[in-house]
Amino acid sequence: MNITILGTGNMGSAFAQQLHAAGHALNIVGRDRAKAQALAARFGASADVARAGSSDIVILATGFGDAVQALRGAELPAGTVVVDVTNPLTADYMGLTLGHSTSASEQIAEARPELRVVKAFNTVFAQRLAAGAQATPSQTIPVFVAANDAQAKERVAELARSLGFDVIDAGPLRNARYLEPLAALNIYLGYGAGLGTMIAPTWLRQA
Repeated sequence: MNITILGTGNMGSAFAQQLHAAGHALNIVGRDRAKAQALAARFGASADVARAGSSDIVILATGFGDAVQALRGAELPAGTVVVDVTNPLTADYMGLTLGHSTSASEQIAEARPELRVVKAFNTVFAQRLAAGAQATPSQTIPVFVAANDAQAKERVAELARSLGFDVIDAGPLRNARYLEPLAALNIYLGYGAGLGTMIAPTWLRQA
C-alpha cells in the first residue's frame, strides 16, 4: 500500500519502521521539514512539510490537539481513509479530556466529514509498535479497529495484519469512546504503575 504518516514523533517513527519493514511505500508529512526528511531518509520514504498527496491510507500520528489542523493542511481528497491513533489526554497523560458522550475520533470525523476515519492502534505504545506485534512466541498484540465505513475498516485491518498484529473488530466509530479510556488505562499501567511500555491490552477468545 501507499501510506502517508502525518507526524514525526514517537508513533510516526514507529509506524515508519514497521511499515517499511512490511514493504509499504511511505510518505512522511510533518511541520518540521528537516525532521520529516530525516525520518524519510531512514526508511527510503518521500517527505513533505504539509501535503499528503494520493495515499491508500493516511495515519494520523499527531497529538489530538493538532489532529484537525494536520488533516486540513494535508489537503486530503474526499474519501481518504484516515487511521486515528490519537487519545485526548490531559497534560499529565493520566486522564482524558473527552469521554462518555463523544471521543477524539468522533470529533475529528465531525470536523472532517469528507474523510473516512478509522480508530485503530491507539492502545499500542509507540515503543511496543516499534518492537513489533509478536509479544511472545504464542502471543500477538491486538489492534482494535472501529469505524462506520466497513470498507475503510477492512482496509485498515488488512494494514494491521500486514504488520503482524491480531485484529479485533470493535464496531462503529462511536466505540472509540471505549477504546480511548482503554488506552488511558494502559498509559496509567505503563507509566503510573511502572509496568513499562511493552504492555498492551488484549482480548481472550473462546476456542
